[in-house]
Amino acid sequence: MTPLSTPSAPVTFYGLGIAPHLLDVLSRLKFNVPTPIQHKAIPIALEGQDVIGIAQTGTGKTMAFGIPMIQRLAQKSGRGLILVPTRELAAQVHQALRKIEHTMKFAVLIGGDSMHRQIQELHQHPRILIATPGRLLDHMNQRTVTLNDISILVLDEADRMLDMGFAPQIHKILRMVPRDRQTMLFSATMPETILTLAASQMKLPVHVEIAKSGTVADRITQELFIVKSEAKKKLLGKLLSQYHGTILLFSRTKIGAKKISKFIRDLGHNAAEIHANRSLSQRREALEGFRSGKYRVLVATDIAARGIDVRGIELVLNYDLPDEAENYVHRIGRTGRIGNQGHAISFATPEQGRDVRNIEKIMRAVLPISKHPDMPPEIFIDHAPQKVASFDGRKFRGRRKSRGYLSPDFRKRGHR
Repeated sequence: MTPLSTPSAPVTFYGLGIAPHLLDVLSRLKFNVPTPIQHKAIPIALEGQDVIGIAQTGTGKTMAFGIPMIQRLAQKSGRGLILVPTRELAAQVHQALRKIEHTMKFAVLIGGDSMHRQIQELHQHPRILIATPGRLLDHMNQRTVTLNDISILVLDEADRMLDMGFAPQIHKILRMVPRDRQTMLFSATMPETILTLAASQMKLPVHVEIAKSGTVADRITQELFIVKSEAKKKLLGKLLSQYHGTILLFSRTKIGAKKISKFIRDLGHNAAEIHANRSLSQRREALEGFRSGKYRVLVATDIAARGIDVRGIELVLNYDLPDEAENYVHRIGRTGRIGNQGHAISFATPEQGRDVRNIEKIMRAVLPISKHPDMPPEIFIDHAPQKVASFDGRKFRGRRKSRGYLSPDFRKRGHR
C-alpha cells in the first residue's frame, strides 16, 4: 500500500478529474472546497484504483467514494455496492448520493424495512445498492439479488462492521462479488483485522491517511467528569440546564437509554431515543425530529455512533463510556463536523480509570478532568497520574495532579 500525505491547501473540486456535469451539481449544492480526504481519494478512485481511506468521522468520506462511483458507473457497465454497518448510515449515504445524482437508480437494503418494497426496488434494476450485510444476505438467500455484476465495491466504516460481528457475513458476500472489481475501504480507525481484510481482498490499494487512526477532529474540545453511578443523573440535570443547544447522549445499554430518556423528559426537555429495540420507523422519526429541532436531546446506544449526520450538534455526552475504546472517537465525531466547533463531555466512575486510559491511548492524548462546583469531587481509585481541570463554564484549565489519594470506597475494600 502506498502512503500519501495530507494535502496542504486544497482549493476547489476542479482539477480532480470530476466530470463537468458533476462539478455543476457540486457548485449548485455549494460544495466548493473539498475536504482533505476528498481531495486525496477522488482522483485515485476515478482512475479505478483500490483505495483505503483513513480519516476521522465527519470529514466527508461519503462524497470521497460516492463521486467516483457515480462517475465511473456512468461510463462503464456493472453496478456499485456500498456496505455499511447500520440502517441509519445506509439512509445517510443514500440521501447524500441522491443529492448529486438524480437519474441513477438506487436500492437501499436494510433490516426493519419492508422486504416487499425492497424487492420492488430491485426489480427496477438499480445501478447502486446500499446495504447492511444481514439484509443483503437475506436477499441473496431468497435469490432476489445477485452480485455477479458488481464492478465497484465500497466498505464504509469497515472497522465498525467487524466490531458488530459482521465478519462472517462480509466474507460470504465478498465470495459472491467478482474478483475483477474496484474496492474502496473507508474508516476512521484501522485495526489489524482491517489490514488483513484489505490484503486478501484488494489489489495494490493506495493508502490515503488524512489523520492517524483514532485521531479526533481538531475543533472538538473534550472534558471528563469522574462521578459515581448513582450521581450521574444529578450531574446530567445540571449540564442540561447549562447547555442550551442540541445534545447527543450515549448510553451503554438499550434499557439505560430508555430510562435516561424518561428522566430527561421528566425534567421538561424534549428527548427521543434510538436503539435496537426501536422499530425502523421509530428510529427514523427520532432522527428526523432531532434534525428538525423537535427533540433537543437524542439518547442513543452505539448503534448511532456512526450514521447520525446532524449539523450543529452542540454537545456529545457520553453518559456511559463505550465498551470498545475505539467507539469513543466515533461517538464524539458526531459534533465538530466538517471543520465546525464541537464539544464532548464524558462521565466515568471512579472504577473506570483503566477504560479512560484505553481511550487516551487510542487518541494519543489525555482527557482533561473537570470538577463541577455543585458536585462532590471524585477521583480514580488507582495511582496513575491524571490531568485535573478546574471547572469554569465551558472553559477548563488543566494541571497535573497525583492520583495518590484513595477514595473512601476504595479504602473500604482493604486497599492501601
